[in-house]
Amino acid sequence: MHKNVIFCFSGTGNCLDLAKNVARGLGGADIVMLRKTPAVTDVREAERVGFVFPCYGGGAPEDVLEYARTIRVGKDAYTFAACLCSAYAGTGLYELNKIIPLKYWRVVTHQCSCIWLFPHRLMMPMLSPAMAQARSEKIAGEIAWDVLAMTVSKKSPPNNPVNRAENAAWPLIAKKKIAAFQVSDACISCGQCEKLCPRGNIRMENGRPVFGRDCAQCLGCLQFCPKEAISIGKITDKREHYHNPNVKAADLMQSVIRME
Repeated sequence: MHKNVIFCFSGTGNCLDLAKNVARGLGGADIVMLRKTPAVTDVREAERVGFVFPCYGGGAPEDVLEYARTIRVGKDAYTFAACLCSAYAGTGLYELNKIIPLKYWRVVTHQCSCIWLFPHRLMMPMLSPAMAQARSEKIAGEIAWDVLAMTVSKKSPPNNPVNRAENAAWPLIAKKKIAAFQVSDACISCGQCEKLCPRGNIRMENGRPVFGRDCAQCLGCLQFCPKEAISIGKITDKREHYHNPNVKAADLMQSVIRME
């Protein structure tokens, strides 16, 4: 195990891209993916342990917090986290901090990946995809610099009551959206969506994906579909699809990514 370990959940690639750039700035790291049960949970030998994850419905993806409870960190390890969102961080960092106390945390805004809610260009500050990507890479360098300097955040992570209420309602909203998944005749039966789904919620039947009711709302299936055949209602057919330009679907399927 590398002396630097970053646990990462990524739906459409922005979080994984940031994690990779932070790892490069640290001189290398093992990136352990949290899309499924993590391949590594005992990182007591690591000197620096980080987390990179998105904001879903006002909080962290529930799987991130569930998996975090299984992770064992050394008592002297430097811990840090970055939450990616389109506008606000929500309560994810606050909840993670209760499980694994964080010495340093950072909020990074980027293109929105929740296509049924907003077009991907909606973010704060308003930036083009290219500008947002450049900004993300710059901030990743700043995070790496702060981590190497063992910077300690002066404030506790945000815990906005509005975000808490939103996050409490999120499972009900997600269930409604799960029922709206559709597949058009553009589907080529490649099976990528089935392989990509972090919860095994998609299965191929007669060459077509069938969606279950256990969706994390990462939307990787929709955003990475090579034919844009997957939709969640008419609004997602009209809006431009988006995933990080530096990340492929196959990257998200890995369990541990070694960065030197």
